[in-house]
Amino acid sequence: MNHDDLVHWSKRAADWAHDYHATLRDRPVRATCAPGDTAAKLPRQAPEQPEAIETIFADFERLVPDAMTHWQHPRFFAYFPANAAPASMLAEQLANAMAAQCMLWQTAPAATEIEQVMIGWLRDALGLASHFTGTIHDSATTATLSAVLTMRERALGWAGNEDGLAQQPRLRVYASAEAHSSIDKAVRIAGIGQANLVKVPTDSDVGMDPAALEAAIRADLDAGHVPAGVILCVGGTGIGATDPVAETLIVARDHGLYTHVDAAWAGAAMICPEFRSWWAGIDGADSIVFNPHKWLGAQFDCSLQFLADPTPQVRTLGLRPDYLHTLGQTDVTDFNEWTVPLGRRFRALKLWFVLRAYGLEGLRTRIRNHVQWATEARDAIAALPGFEIVTEPRLSLFTFAWRDDAATEDLLKRVNDDGRVYLTQTRHRGRFVIRVQVGQFDCTRDDVMTLPRVLAELTGAT
Repeated sequence: MNHDDLVHWSKRAADWAHDYHATLRDRPVRATCAPGDTAAKLPRQAPEQPEAIETIFADFERLVPDAMTHWQHPRFFAYFPANAAPASMLAEQLANAMAAQCMLWQTAPAATEIEQVMIGWLRDALGLASHFTGTIHDSATTATLSAVLTMRERALGWAGNEDGLAQQPRLRVYASAEAHSSIDKAVRIAGIGQANLVKVPTDSDVGMDPAALEAAIRADLDAGHVPAGVILCVGGTGIGATDPVAETLIVARDHGLYTHVDAAWAGAAMICPEFRSWWAGIDGADSIVFNPHKWLGAQFDCSLQFLADPTPQVRTLGLRPDYLHTLGQTDVTDFNEWTVPLGRRFRALKLWFVLRAYGLEGLRTRIRNHVQWATEARDAIAALPGFEIVTEPRLSLFTFAWRDDAATEDLLKRVNDDGRVYLTQTRHRGRFVIRVQVGQFDCTRDDVMTLPRVLAELTGAT
């Protein structure tokens, strides 16, 4: 296949994509195949000779779509969304065609500078203070790891990278029990250790208790440990739990601790001014992460980290051997120094396209609709016999149960096997509950209200 062939097959792929999205409502949301089914249909070894692209494309159509869970399905209410607005898909095609390695300013000047501008656009759109700058990572996991590594180095006086951790004091990082597992992973990878991630008790609203945070820090100081940082949650994955940002930041600041706020999902909603009370006091944070690929239509991967001061993170992660110097330029930003990987994709391009193609007001309308429709679905489910709303809607996320744990788990299996909607589970205060999260880019109110109709049918409530 050559570039002349690509012209034809790119058009063919675009036609396939159009038909795929047009027929998503007719497909089951979750893949119906069994483990090993797809692998069994593939040859055991790579071909020695070239194969016709017609054959390859036909095999794709035959093997792949029906063995995929359809994340762009308008009745995907599981996990959090991983949206892909058409404008984002177009931008990704262009970025893929250029296939740039955007590690330095000189290797991708436009990519670097558009990224800087997109940070500013989104900072202002979310109502953050003007002192924030930032960068785009692949996922919130990488952003959180970057923040935890910065906490570590800052607490150790920048000695960890140079001297290793063997002779260093025990560091402590604080988060609530509702924090995402990426935080657990970050403290492990950073060498701090799972045992040193202190899960701070929560209050009656499932947010971190500031008094308990204060007590935990003081207890560690008395034990000779070194508190390194605090990680706060805004819109947790399980039930949307949110820590009291302003109050906990005061505690962290009193002890001189670095702070990181995980708002991976809920952060997108802050483009709507009426939701900003969720993270009141956020301007006092050192680091904030949110994922435009979850709720703003920029497809995965696209995770944005705001930094009050990038210097500590660049000091932690930056490394500039001779071959990465930009000769003749001393005042340029090389974003590889702000994150873990050296290699970087042109992620800012899809943000530029999405923000312009839909406008902030168009994106606000989508988010507001999702929040309203989730509340309507909650009310319809609450009216069904035997159903209980376990946690009330937090933005567009709520949980429910049916009868007891065993019945709820069985119902979830039947819902997902039915295929019209897709849901996932969590545990809340020991109970097995079903999560509902409304956020797919192209869903409608009717798509959302399909959920209570399916639940009614499967439980004989109709």
